[in-house]
Amino acid sequence: MRAAERHVIDRVRPTVWIAGEWRGAATGATFPVEDPSTGTVLAEVADANAEDALAALGAAAAVQSEWATRPPRERSDILRRAFELVVSRRDELAVLITLEMGKPLMESANEVDYSADFLRWFSEEALRIGGRYATTPDGMGRMLTMSQPVGPCLFITPWNFPLAMGARKVAPAVAAGCTMVVKPAPQTPLTMLALAAILEEAGLPPGVMNVVPTTAPDAVAGPMLADPRLRKLSFTGSTRVGRHLLAAAGEGVLRTSMELGGNAPLLVFEDADLDEAVAGAVVAKMRNMGQACTAANRFYVHAAVAERFTQALHQRMAALKVGRGVESGTDVGPLIDSTAREKVAALVRDANDAGARVLTCAEPADGPGYFFPPTVLADVPANARVMHEEIFGPVAPISTFTCEDEAIEAANATEYGLVAYAFTKDIERAFRVVERLDVGMVGLNSGKVSNAAAPFGGVKHSGIGREGGPEGIGEFLETKYVAIPAYASMA
Repeated sequence: MRAAERHVIDRVRPTVWIAGEWRGAATGATFPVEDPSTGTVLAEVADANAEDALAALGAAAAVQSEWATRPPRERSDILRRAFELVVSRRDELAVLITLEMGKPLMESANEVDYSADFLRWFSEEALRIGGRYATTPDGMGRMLTMSQPVGPCLFITPWNFPLAMGARKVAPAVAAGCTMVVKPAPQTPLTMLALAAILEEAGLPPGVMNVVPTTAPDAVAGPMLADPRLRKLSFTGSTRVGRHLLAAAGEGVLRTSMELGGNAPLLVFEDADLDEAVAGAVVAKMRNMGQACTAANRFYVHAAVAERFTQALHQRMAALKVGRGVESGTDVGPLIDSTAREKVAALVRDANDAGARVLTCAEPADGPGYFFPPTVLADVPANARVMHEEIFGPVAPISTFTCEDEAIEAANATEYGLVAYAFTKDIERAFRVVERLDVGMVGLNSGKVSNAAAPFGGVKHSGIGREGGPEGIGEFLETKYVAIPAYASMA
């Protein structure tokens, strides 16, 4: 590891953060965080247990009432200062993300920008929390509604976007006046700890945000979910784990936000601009090496243009440079670990056995790190596993269709409903397709949908609730209604 990279790692406190105190885990245990491009250990991080979890929740609960009464401008200013600090440390944060997660530096820098946008957006939304005052329909009284913070929250964040997924939850909670406990993914806890330090520097009071890294998620989350002081759970991760957490949250009737798995279809119609479609497909497929819930997972291309599209996509993906994310010129970094790499390889083997054509090398590279080459699969049959399971890797499986109805039916034939992508130059078709796709988000002639000012979330087994946009802060607010009788002064 270069000295500059070591310096970035050494700046992060590898501890729990509870009530404004950086300290070791209650047991003194630690766990290693490794660089997925080399397998080398970057740092040893405090391994929290149930005692730490309840201490963190206790710290959040202890300051909830006082924090909720802080002026909106104060909460806004804290988030604005955090935004400015993140922007000023863009390069350093990008290196940290790349070292513990693996993505190329440019992608990490883009993630920093995206994360900063949430801090800025919700710094502004903090000032716009409102209510209403209205006359009752019969004119005999008045109705007053007000928005108040939900209360202490538990955030469970994933490894694939370690800064953005944290900022997307923490920022609206701070803006709304909620306190929180954050459990980052064990693969990438350093980035969340760096964000916590930035918020502390920005003036966030002790106890408002607490961070408990751990390798025992059930042992840490379980006691908090069973504790009546907790009022909300927000989770980003797999649908399997989401179901488990929803069941546990149901016992306490917690407010929940769930951003779960995806199986995004990408539709290319015969009238599409193929250059635009290929470029959009690369963006939708290859962001984060395909390790994104929004990644294009199934490609449905009209038979009239399928061969041209397939060859063009194959050429683009074959030209991408695979290597360590911190190296100049790298387009594709490693997958997060050996388990992820083996899953992707197994999906490719299954598709090949089912009759798909493999257009690029489909075997992991030798040597250290968990690399897998960008791979295009042509003529993939409908029964191949890769058309039904979330790939989470740089593999693009292509099937064909001959009519619009066939494409929509195939796109909707999944339990998931997070995002879909569609490429067409026909404006009437565009609106028909957008309205018929059973998803929470659509990229129309675009391979990118994420924006801090827009609501992010899915339907069906892809989740509950929305993050970002004006809708995002509502997830952290309760509505209180006050009935006011008619007095003579109101007549």
